[in-house]
Amino acid sequence: MTAAGPGPSVPAAGSAPAGVRRLGILGGTFDPPHLGHLAVAEEAREVIDLARVLFIPAGRPWQKADRPVTPAELRLAMVERAVEGNPAFLVDRREVERPGPSYTVDTLRELAAAEPAGTELWLIVSTEALASLATWREPEHIMQLARLCVAPRGPEVDAAAAVARFESSLPAAAGRLVALDRPRLAISSTEIRERVRAGRSIRYLVPDAVAELVTRYALYRPDGSDPAPAPDA
Repeated sequence: MTAAGPGPSVPAAGSAPAGVRRLGILGGTFDPPHLGHLAVAEEAREVIDLARVLFIPAGRPWQKADRPVTPAELRLAMVERAVEGNPAFLVDRREVERPGPSYTVDTLRELAAAEPAGTELWLIVSTEALASLATWREPEHIMQLARLCVAPRGPEVDAAAAVARFESSLPAAAGRLVALDRPRLAISSTEIRERVRAGRSIRYLVPDAVAELVTRYALYRPDGSDPAPAPDA
């Protein structure tokens, strides 16, 4: 773990202060969820001593309003399958149920109001997401509501350097970010969709239970596929 920037140092792994419960938040489109998501969540859980990690699929991802996205209930079902077996991973459906575009700042406000005193929110993002965070709704308020845990996106990416660049562009963030050194997995949902469209295997890229849903509902197939009915909302 690397604590970046000036300000109070972030405690080392496994050393959450007495009386503090750290809650991780991993949001995204999850179209589909893959092993990279799970590996990052587990690394963050261990390194910053998270009591739980909430996986929060976006209902209507505002960044992707100009492109087709798999229906929210199907993405939610895939995330639920992906996290099975890890008691520290929970799925939160608030953004799927909330009308309108899904904004991280709204979710953080709700969580901050609902969680008990002593809860510290940690938003888990990739270096790629961090680079665009200044364009999100109310980025300064996001930084007030939660600390950020930044994971490298790929083997050549330096998350600590990405954190330093972000802090220089948003001084309010100084001392509120932690960079993970690993995992350095170059897996993307875009690549997985492309592989499915090309008829290629996605084994060892997504959990088997997710691959089963991709097949069952004929997700990411060329036009003309015959999907099964979607799960009930």
